[in-house]
Amino acid sequence: MRLVRSRRRAGGARAGSWRAPGRVNLIGEHTDYNDGLVLPYALPQGVTVTGCRRDDDVLEMHSLGRTERVDLAALTPGAVTGWAAYVAGVAACLRDAGHPVGGATLRFASDLPQGAGVSSSAALECATAVALAGLYELDIGGEELARIAQRAEQDYAGVPCGILDQSASLLCRADHALLLDCRTGAATHVPLRLGDHRVLVVDTRAGHRLGDGEYASRRSCCEEAARALGVGSLRDVTDPEAAGSLPDPVMRRRVRHVVQENRRVLAAVDLLRRGEIAELGPLLTASHVSLRDDYEVSWPQADVAVDAALAAQACGARMCGGGFGGSILVLAHRDVLDDVRVAVDTAFSGRGWASPRYLETTASSGAGPV
Repeated sequence: MRLVRSRRRAGGARAGSWRAPGRVNLIGEHTDYNDGLVLPYALPQGVTVTGCRRDDDVLEMHSLGRTERVDLAALTPGAVTGWAAYVAGVAACLRDAGHPVGGATLRFASDLPQGAGVSSSAALECATAVALAGLYELDIGGEELARIAQRAEQDYAGVPCGILDQSASLLCRADHALLLDCRTGAATHVPLRLGDHRVLVVDTRAGHRLGDGEYASRRSCCEEAARALGVGSLRDVTDPEAAGSLPDPVMRRRVRHVVQENRRVLAAVDLLRRGEIAELGPLLTASHVSLRDDYEVSWPQADVAVDAALAAQACGARMCGGGFGGSILVLAHRDVLDDVRVAVDTAFSGRGWASPRYLETTASSGAGPV
């Protein structure tokens, strides 16, 4: 995959434009940081960055009328906050990895909904990564850039994320889902032929916040469970009954979700390869029930939206993303999509909630120059 492309503008400085997509994870939630399996695909919507090199060590960032400037030589974790932390963190992590990145002026635009669980933060990181690689003519593969973007989110934004979002944004292909083994980094492109079915993302408009400690607590609980079970990570646990030896009932539920979710990913891949799209539905719904009851990361709007979609004859539905707000995804035959929207709208209106937003999705390609 060739991510590097820029041009020389008047005056000799390199300049260009790049784009990185958001993602939807078809199935495989909270498995990535447990060395597990995930199955995302990239969205057509994403973050676009236009930039040029500077002859100093200053990173100048522009977005929605806001401007941030940092001296890269003096940049440390915590020195930059908010959206700029994701951008500056990528530059810092590229330098830490030995890549000769200097100053740049970067202007960002996005058509991704914020806080909807479609990974706008990873799209921002990955757009920055491919832009700086292009501006400084660095021949870096997508796998390495994904690791660099992941470190930026962990170290500079304070979110102990796995590798799912960054890998999806950088490695996906059009009309395919990406089976990613988060332990080995092996990525396999699986055809995503929906036929008469559609995947609808429903933004519940309950904004999610992964930096408030709940996400980190789930990760630390899984790490503690792995130690108690004597394994390197929960990927090594293949029997959900193995969690029965753990004295803590919360820990048992967390382990049960991870083990069964890895199984659901493999089952989903098998169905996709056989073209049995409608049969994915029960797997999606089972994933939601597990995320709601065992992993406890769902939220009221997601539960109501899933129930309403299923009542409207959707094949299946589940929350997606890290949880605690954001979106659900619904797999449905195209003939019932309008019924699904009406059912969810009615359920939300009856509870006095803001109307959700809908995004009918297709599988797009990963990050690169535009």
